[in-house]
Amino acid sequence: MKYLFFSIFLLLFQFHLSIAQPVSKFPVGEIRGPFIWKSKIYPGTERNYWVYVPKQYNASKPTCTMIVQDGLSRAEGWKLSSTLDSLIALKEIPVVIGIFIDHGKVSASVNDNYPRFNRSFEYDALGDRYARFLLQEILPEVSRSYNLSTDPNDRSIAGASSGAICAFNAAWERPNEFRRVLSTIGTYVGLRGADECATLVRKTEPKPLRIFLQDGDHDLNIYAGDWWTANQTMLSALTWAGYEVNHAWGSGGHDSKHALTILADALIWLWKDYPTPIQARKNNNPQLKLLIDGESWKEIKLNDKKVEKLAVNKKGEISFTNGQSIYMIDTNDTTSLVMMLKGETGGISYADGVLYVANLNQHKIIAIDENHKMTDVVHHITADVLTISNKGIYFCEATKARIGFYSFLKKEIRYVDAPGLPTGISISSDQTFLNVGITNHIFGFSFKINEDGNLDFGQDFVHYHIPYGEPFPGVNGMAVDTENLLYAATSLGIQVSDQLGRVNFIFAGPCEQMLDVKIGGKEFNTLYVTCNGRLFKRKINAKGILPWLPAVKPPKPGL
Repeated sequence: MKYLFFSIFLLLFQFHLSIAQPVSKFPVGEIRGPFIWKSKIYPGTERNYWVYVPKQYNASKPTCTMIVQDGLSRAEGWKLSSTLDSLIALKEIPVVIGIFIDHGKVSASVNDNYPRFNRSFEYDALGDRYARFLLQEILPEVSRSYNLSTDPNDRSIAGASSGAICAFNAAWERPNEFRRVLSTIGTYVGLRGADECATLVRKTEPKPLRIFLQDGDHDLNIYAGDWWTANQTMLSALTWAGYEVNHAWGSGGHDSKHALTILADALIWLWKDYPTPIQARKNNNPQLKLLIDGESWKEIKLNDKKVEKLAVNKKGEISFTNGQSIYMIDTNDTTSLVMMLKGETGGISYADGVLYVANLNQHKIIAIDENHKMTDVVHHITADVLTISNKGIYFCEATKARIGFYSFLKKEIRYVDAPGLPTGISISSDQTFLNVGITNHIFGFSFKINEDGNLDFGQDFVHYHIPYGEPFPGVNGMAVDTENLLYAATSLGIQVSDQLGRVNFIFAGPCEQMLDVKIGGKEFNTLYVTCNGRLFKRKINAKGILPWLPAVKPPKPGL
């Protein structure tokens, strides 16, 4: 077992001596409750919660919080209130209000039958439901009586066993709300999918979290996995991905005995340097250095315009559709109107100064030159998404579950079937394959592009990560860089896959419901994404390609 400082070890020993005394020498906080809460996010459930109020609480100041899963029983098992009394009095941590909350239960119709226990459903599950439960129900309710800070740097969340994965997952889903995580004997195993946590930690853009892990080498080892090895795997993933993480390993089992002995150290470390904000660390992925230090998402303000599909011209300028309108944003983020169509716009793409736009109402694709002159190109199609090569136009007809290719040379269309509703399309950097995103399919699809531009040999290819509880990854817009990495806007973020169809990295999206993604800007190193009708950008360490220009041969992939 590793301690942070030898002096802290001595201090901890003194704490436990003082805690053991009948009368504490520290000001004693009050535990109030139980209070009953009936949830709407978990319909039909009731649960108890308690509030620890330290003696030093000042209602005129926003106060830090510590949310503990499994309620008062977990807090008492950790002797948490007396430890908080000591650490707050000695100014080792700030003044903290504790919220000790039970899992929900749905009562049975017959009184002597067991209720439906929601503990595993709430705690072991991934996804954002429990975070929403805390943010939309519990914290607002407690805030009616206490002045709780809304600064994520002032919030800690803790738990043991399934409560530990619950605490980590709430912070993982809402790092803009929770930053400090205490996890003891954490259940990062395959009960409800938490065995994927370590993989997602390695692949996802680092988040501003500080995590303390505890476990013992005699923890559980059952059908769902080995707790001891799973916690070490989480430590390895967090360390590799650059997180601020600490741990205490012992020889105990699935209980609170070891956690009790290291609790004070863990809390001191979690709150060290307070109130200095916790920051995201640099990603350590040696194979994919896409992030640039100091670069994050910045919104391009467009007033009342709602952004839909995106296109990039040869200058790196972005155009977007907004109902019947098409706008351009230059590299200085100045917006201008390009054209108003007589009908709803669909797919949009550039080719050497010409903007190709699908008119969904008139079932055609038109070309708009640099003088805003419009020319019909092809009729009797509904192109929801399109992209241009020097051979022709590739487009998706989502409702018909097919991909079309219009040949510039032969002036004809050929179709191939897709295994679902296609919503994203992008040509590989070497112009030999067409990537297709399918909204109701698990995998990304790939077609070979023949010499004449026609498509062959379609197959499932990209293995996307799927949001918890969803049947599909929710792929929409796509882009490709000079390394032939494929960027796909999905429900989980912008998933970046390599030439072998493996997701290597996930950009956290600036908001939900991402619709399109493109790479543009003056140096073609700016990632643009649209979500919820808004447009965001950030510089990355990659360079985008334009598929109508000569092919760019990528490095040979490592097999």
